[in-house]
Amino acid sequence: MKILFSPSESKNENCTKNPIDENSFIFKELFPYRMEALKHYGEFIKNASLKNLQELFGIKNENEIDKFKHDLKQAPTQEAILLYTGVSYEYLNFKALDKKSQAYILENTLIFSNLFGVVRANDTLPFYKFKQGAKIGNFAIEKFYKEHFSKALDEYLENKEILDLRAGFYDKFYTPKKKFYTYKFVKNGKVISHFAKAYRGILLSISAKNQIKNNKELLANLPSNLKLKEIQIKGLKEEIVLEILD
Repeated sequence: MKILFSPSESKNENCTKNPIDENSFIFKELFPYRMEALKHYGEFIKNASLKNLQELFGIKNENEIDKFKHDLKQAPTQEAILLYTGVSYEYLNFKALDKKSQAYILENTLIFSNLFGVVRANDTLPFYKFKQGAKIGNFAIEKFYKEHFSKALDEYLENKEILDLRAGFYDKFYTPKKKFYTYKFVKNGKVISHFAKAYRGILLSISAKNQIKNNKELLANLPSNLKLKEIQIKGLKEEIVLEILD
């Protein structure tokens, strides 16, 4: 089973590995497309107004903004699974997992970066800022990655069960062409998007700890505060609705 996962706005600044090159990423043959996207990003930053940079980075402080205006091609890196530190990653708590569980995540998790496109959990990325949905002038980065990476992803996932734990926004980067599973969380009959990030991290952690091979096994290993409410079939998507009990 392969697991699709979202990135996060918050990141760990402690990057000590070598700058990116074609060996940093899955789909080595598509590295030039990543560099094309990075070129658009870099050129936009050079010429953008303060207001545009605030929107791009999602921060207001001018001194903070200066931290993100450097050339990312020359910047040190770290593994994506350690770079991202948002709510999902807090609840995953990768560093606290045993080696076998960590290996499961490194082997089976694909993270959809807003800037670099799809990466493996152990692909290395620099410390960067790019607010989800922000625009780089007229360059539609989501459409760009969907156009150039979908075929490679389709082939990579062809014989794998797919668990899609991404936020819905990342459908813009890639939509599976075969059956896949997603999860929605409700409490008292209402969709709870606020807690969704946390529970996605928890489901990834459970998958790793139990070496989950398919969605059926994941449903059999849910924590006691999550109960299966219903399963909705929407085309190729099988959406599992879980009720939060506490």
